[in-house]
Amino acid sequence: MSSTLEQLTRDAEEHGKRYVEAFNAGDIDTLKAMYTEDAISVWEPGNPLTGKAREASLAEFIAQRPKMTATLRESHVTGNTALLVVDWTIDISTPEGDEHLEGTGLDVLRLGPDGKWRFAIDNPFGETR
Repeated sequence: MSSTLEQLTRDAEEHGKRYVEAFNAGDIDTLKAMYTEDAISVWEPGNPLTGKAREASLAEFIAQRPKMTATLRESHVTGNTALLVVDWTIDISTPEGDEHLEGTGLDVLRLGPDGKWRFAIDNPFGETR
């Protein structure tokens, strides 16, 4: 696999594809690098995580070896900010049985000083029905 920094992209729309690749490969170092230092993740509605709590939660989830698919529905870029609307699925096989998750995420990316996009807000359950 290429280095972590090579996985980061200058194309906001490409960010999601790279994230799915790292996610499915279980590449926690690349996944961590794909977030700004002050990023917020809302992997459980109503429970935003930042910093070490966000990183620990991500590592714990990736340890279950989930598999993700994602389809970009919309992309809006202005200056150093991007809003992505993404339809996703995650499948997890556990000894207790298979679990299927799906949703529509609203992700805000921020362009870093290195010209690479990173999550500022990762909200996979951004669309309520």
